[in-house]
Amino acid sequence: MWLDTHCHLDAPEFDADRADVIQRARDAGVGLMVVPAVSPATFATARAAALQCGGAYALGIHPLYVHDTPEQVALASLAQALQTWRNDPRLVAVGEIGLDYFVPDLQDDSSKALQERLYAAQLDLAAAHGLPVILHVRRSADGLLKHLRRLRDAGRPVQGGIAHAFNGSEQQAQAFLDLGFKLGFGGAMTFERALQIRRLAASLPEEAIVLETDAPDIPPHWLYQTAEARAQGQRSRNEPAELPRIALTLAQLRGWTPEQTQSRTTANALQALPGLSVLTGAAGAPGW
Repeated sequence: MWLDTHCHLDAPEFDADRADVIQRARDAGVGLMVVPAVSPATFATARAAALQCGGAYALGIHPLYVHDTPEQVALASLAQALQTWRNDPRLVAVGEIGLDYFVPDLQDDSSKALQERLYAAQLDLAAAHGLPVILHVRRSADGLLKHLRRLRDAGRPVQGGIAHAFNGSEQQAQAFLDLGFKLGFGGAMTFERALQIRRLAASLPEEAIVLETDAPDIPPHWLYQTAEARAQGQRSRNEPAELPRIALTLAQLRGWTPEQTQSRTTANALQALPGLSVLTGAAGAPGW
């Protein structure tokens, strides 16, 4: 079975047909999905979506949502949720957290400082709970690495995790690997012009790579719609069911068979998020 390490199954885009989306994923051979929250407002919905699909979830404050809830309220909500659900086997990480230095609305000094404070505090919570993290990396790899090293050097390391939708340099990739992280690859890898992503997917050590969809976002090339088409109402919604076809791109880039690709990336995901190993034999994860 395939394992989708990052899909926002609780997103409003799936409200009308979430059960059908889950069934299509299962029919495609996706045996387990990880649903990361993005703000306190989505903690319960991410958990509910994970329960519905028999998958796992993560709790965190995404950098794009740092202005939605007052800083201390958001952190207190996260701390409380991690405590409340600490014994839930489906809670496998703190995430999606990180830094975004690409979105224009987050480029002012105040927003950057807020992002960094929330990211650092969430790393502290992850370390305290012994949980890995799922990282949002967008022109921000060096900043993310700085705080991971800070905790490591203080003797309170984060227990690894996944650098989601990775698109950094080879040196940054190696730095994440050295800290015990895996790197997430998904729909962007299917575009022939995504030269850096495809180069990394082909050349990184085989133990570095996990697969993800980021559904409903980052659609593969066969679902992509231009801005003009989207303005006319055409959808480009990504789904977890697309994961096996996305994986074929990785197989082609590396010269692997589909079976090798499935086995290697699943093993990597279980190393990145050890809590998933408890779920792989669960009734909610058919085929394991």
